Amino acid sequence: MSGMTDARAHGARSPLRLALILGALGAFAPFATDMYLTSFSAIAADLATDVAHVQLSLSSFFLGLCVGQLLYGPMTDAWGRRGPLLVGIWLFAVASLLLMLSPRVELFIGLRALQAVGGCAGMIVGRAIVQDLMTPGEAARMLSTLMMVQGLGPVLAPPLGGWLLALAGWKSVFVFLALFGSACLVAVWRGLPESLPVAARRPLRLGDTARTFGRLLRTPGFVLPALTGAMAMAAMFAYIAGSPYVFMVLHHVPQQHYGWLFAANGIGMVIAGRINVILLRRLPTRTVLHLAICVMLLAAAVLLLLRDSALPWLVAPLFVCIGCVPMVAANSVAMAMETDRSAAGSASSLIGALQFGLATCASALVGTLDDGTALPMTAVMAGCTAIAAVLAWLPPRPAQAGLTCVPDDQPE
Repeated sequence: MSGMTDARAHGARSPLRLALILGALGAFAPFATDMYLTSFSAIAADLATDVAHVQLSLSSFFLGLCVGQLLYGPMTDAWGRRGPLLVGIWLFAVASLLLMLSPRVELFIGLRALQAVGGCAGMIVGRAIVQDLMTPGEAARMLSTLMMVQGLGPVLAPPLGGWLLALAGWKSVFVFLALFGSACLVAVWRGLPESLPVAARRPLRLGDTARTFGRLLRTPGFVLPALTGAMAMAAMFAYIAGSPYVFMVLHHVPQQHYGWLFAANGIGMVIAGRINVILLRRLPTRTVLHLAICVMLLAAAVLLLLRDSALPWLVAPLFVCIGCVPMVAANSVAMAMETDRSAAGSASSLIGALQFGLATCASALVGTLDDGTALPMTAVMAGCTAIAAVLAWLPPRPAQAGLTCVPDDQPE
């Protein structure tokens, strides 16, 4: 237990450093998606293809995230958190450089999947590290803080991507991602020690992994909150998939202004993350989850009703709806992860796979239902949010009903 004690002490001494490092790792996905959205036309022209084929690289990225989620959890439960995390970050950085050199769109699409497999290590291992180091209450607050830090990704990525596109072309976006990944690699190497002691590790056996996944999926205390957060994330990815068309085609928003509209919703996520941390000092996690999902559902319903209105009428409900996503996701993940602390890596993998699997379906559904209006995006967002609300209100395990956070200045 001495390794765990040392790791917990390190986490307690450096909560800010832990939040910054894990938050940066969790920002791989929003940076790798949001930064290149405005570059689709330039990439298509350079690779001698059309925008529709370039858009497939977004779907392949989501698919890579989904597959990668299932790999890292069992590996980190068997080999520790640090090694697989370093390999994943290295893979993300290398794939980013190769994307810049890609001569064909088919290779570009494949490399995006490889980039995602590397990048998702930060999300998976980050959640597992939080579970290793912290009590349930502390974990809920730290996960909310991470969502708040990661919320800076959607704020910074679109305008930064547009600026790099204008300054040096679309390839500069992937140079930036490679440099960002390299910086994170150094930060983890120097500032993030191993959090899972050898005594707590479990052998990597395919049969055991499948049984662990099966046990978690049969546990209502895990699967209900995990699906709640996944459906909230699916609503956000429906927005990501549909917003370029709704804003730039239907409402004639210039590319550079679209980036700022996208960033505004990221600011909403940061604000909501901070509100979540404050509320968790006073209220049980499940109560905060219920408040957040009710507000998100109301905003999604208003957005659906106002879908054909002028742009200003869409901005406010979008701001509120997307802003609530980190509150719903962080609290539901904290509840799900507490179900089996001995398999934190596998639980984190399964949560991530559910999130990005449903996100892939939601984004594909928006494209499939395309009718030249804002209805597909708003309907999928409202539908996903409604399902999340139903799941959130289903009866919890007794332990989850009282899951709450202990303020820093009070004993646990």
